Amino acid sequence: MRIAITSDTYQPMTNGVAVFTANLARGLAKQGNDVVVIIPSTSGKKHTKVDCDGRLKEVYLTSKRFPFYPDQIHEIPEERRIFGIKIPRVTYKNGMWLAVKPRKEMKKILDKFKPDVIHSQQAGTIGLAAAHYAKEQDIPFVSTGHSYPDNYTGQFKLLKPIKKPVDAAVKAYLTNYMKNGEYATMPTEMAINDLVPKQSKRFKVEVEALSNGIDLSRFKPHSPDSTVCKKYQIDPSKQRVLYIGRVDPEKSINVVIEAFSKIVKDFPRVEFIIVGDGVAKGKLEEEVEELGLNDRIRFLGKIMPPELIDIYRSGTVFATASETETQGIVLIEAAAIGLPLIAVDAGAVKELCQNGRNGILCHPGDVNGIARAMRKILSDKKLQAQYSAESIEIAKKHDLNHTLKRFLEIYQMAIDAQESL
Repeated sequence: MRIAITSDTYQPMTNGVAVFTANLARGLAKQGNDVVVIIPSTSGKKHTKVDCDGRLKEVYLTSKRFPFYPDQIHEIPEERRIFGIKIPRVTYKNGMWLAVKPRKEMKKILDKFKPDVIHSQQAGTIGLAAAHYAKEQDIPFVSTGHSYPDNYTGQFKLLKPIKKPVDAAVKAYLTNYMKNGEYATMPTEMAINDLVPKQSKRFKVEVEALSNGIDLSRFKPHSPDSTVCKKYQIDPSKQRVLYIGRVDPEKSINVVIEAFSKIVKDFPRVEFIIVGDGVAKGKLEEEVEELGLNDRIRFLGKIMPPELIDIYRSGTVFATASETETQGIVLIEAAAIGLPLIAVDAGAVKELCQNGRNGILCHPGDVNGIARAMRKILSDKKLQAQYSAESIEIAKKHDLNHTLKRFLEIYQMAIDAQESL
């Protein structure tokens, strides 16, 4: 099959959409399909890469930097002040890249490639161009919704007074975009229930819950590599709370930090490690310093596989207070490694963190509840083992191979639906 995949973010960015899109493209290509991925360039200039024995072509479109959202590739610059006024760190450098002439460039690429189907991951400039091309050329179109509105609006403090109506508008835009094709998916049933209108007359495109999936052959239980532990000063004899992911405001890492601060005196051999980068990192580091916990809470910055897998393996429990997950690839990865989970009952998290089975689900923003969950798991080795075994079982349902197989079936369904018109 000839498959065109489009996204407005892609690796080396490290958000869930970028990671999933790369996994999907490479997985499909390795199975013998011809795949072209159309994404924005992070250098600004159009260029192409070829991989998977020529089966995968990554085409990076001419792009410009949008300076109000981190690219998740480079470290966020240190804070600066101009005439005493604090300048948002994300505006100086390394913003997200947006394709500036996607229709023109995409037409040349797809006219030559002649795709059987187009699969869009985001409703940005590239996604809109993909939907336009599919309609114009009668190409079957599949879309996947990955985000809640807060994933976009949570970055901007200036929007706070009008955030609710802005979020409603973004939600309407994201859901309407999925109407462009023959089929749509989202990672979980919870995300579909939250974001897709229930009135079938207003939303005729079928929307299926299909996990993003991960490569379970890589993310599996094992002792962490001693070299990685030494590099990041990880003492294997200590217990460890982990957070891995973007360090941005909507992830509510401050809630987990505050919860951890309530248990440190009772658990002198436990540390909290935060892996990732983002616009909230500087403020969180200040909070940790104010709490006097620099020796107990450490920020390791951005770490990529294979080292990242060993960081997971060094953990005792994975904790997040994020309220904006449509699924959460890091939660699947943590579960696959065998970590108990602590999370909040918001978004689609509870499909992965199942209360009393493989972890503890708390109320959103409940600092004391998260602290109690940490105490309960960290103090009970038997419970850790029980939750660990259940996490591994839950993760088995999110094998990337199943996701790839199902998407190929969906693509064929979209092709058949287009041909029947």
